[in-house]
Amino acid sequence: MPSQPIILVTGPYLATQAKELAEASGYAIVHTPPYPTEYVLKAHIEQHDPVGVVARMGQFTANAIAAGKSLKVISKHGAGVDNIDVAAATKHNVQVIRAAGANAVSVAEHAVALMFATVKQLVPLDASLRDGRWEKASFEGRELFGMRLGLVGAGAIAAATARLARGIGLELYVYDPYASDENIAAMGAHRVERVEDLLAQADIVSLHCPLTAQNHHLLDAKRLSLMPRGSYVINTARGGLIDESALLAALESGQLAGAGLDTFEEEPPTQVTPLMRSTRVVLTPHIGGATAEAGARVGTLAVGGIIELLAARPLAADRLVNDIVQPADATPSH
Repeated sequence: MPSQPIILVTGPYLATQAKELAEASGYAIVHTPPYPTEYVLKAHIEQHDPVGVVARMGQFTANAIAAGKSLKVISKHGAGVDNIDVAAATKHNVQVIRAAGANAVSVAEHAVALMFATVKQLVPLDASLRDGRWEKASFEGRELFGMRLGLVGAGAIAAATARLARGIGLELYVYDPYASDENIAAMGAHRVERVEDLLAQADIVSLHCPLTAQNHHLLDAKRLSLMPRGSYVINTARGGLIDESALLAALESGQLAGAGLDTFEEEPPTQVTPLMRSTRVVLTPHIGGATAEAGARVGTLAVGGIIELLAARPLAADRLVNDIVQPADATPSH
């Protein structure tokens, strides 16, 4: 076992730049398998006794947190911390931090790619042509130019999506009760006060908000029914924001023309669901932020946060998820 203090990464990958940063600061990196179960995660924590964890894949439960005798900080490899039991971390005096914004460009590009693929029907057209059918005579598509895009959330990813969408010629509307008027104006968007009003006027709705207990199934059957017939839903945020059964019903009825999904209620899925079999849906396995460029930025920010916090150097307030007394200097000696 390495003699240096350990940073555990939940998942098999961390950007080279992030690993080099950790090693240069006196830490050793240890990985779990992809999407570790609670049993596997606890076993790794008990074996390696990490001082910090970079949370990438799977759920970080209360039992796993309790197993960390030396654990001081859990650093999310990204922005959303719904896979971390923050209350348990607080109880055990473990600081939870996030690396928000570093993957914004990659996720925004993916959101727009899903818009194009879904609205332009690229997947079923590709499949039909590979199956020997030439369906030009019966095909009628739609232009994205001039369509109304409703963004739920006004954070870094939504802002990056807005920049790309303006170049396409989409009209922008934003629902985010926590964003300032100045931020929404800077996005080139119109503010909408209620999510129901946003849904009622949007040809495309793209989700860019965290998953919380309050907004679980934000898009349920009732709200999906408010959208204009033949509209689209894009989700690169969190699967739990959408009631997947209601989404399938809306697609099958023609209420929605299509959906582009990078996130799902169960990740990874244990079965191919009826929603996933729908030809009206474009699917990707939660890889919107999985680019070399975003991986380097997010990884170094996540690891850097651990190093800074353990060295008792202050982090920006928006990176701190819970409120605990930050540890005294625990920087490895060289």
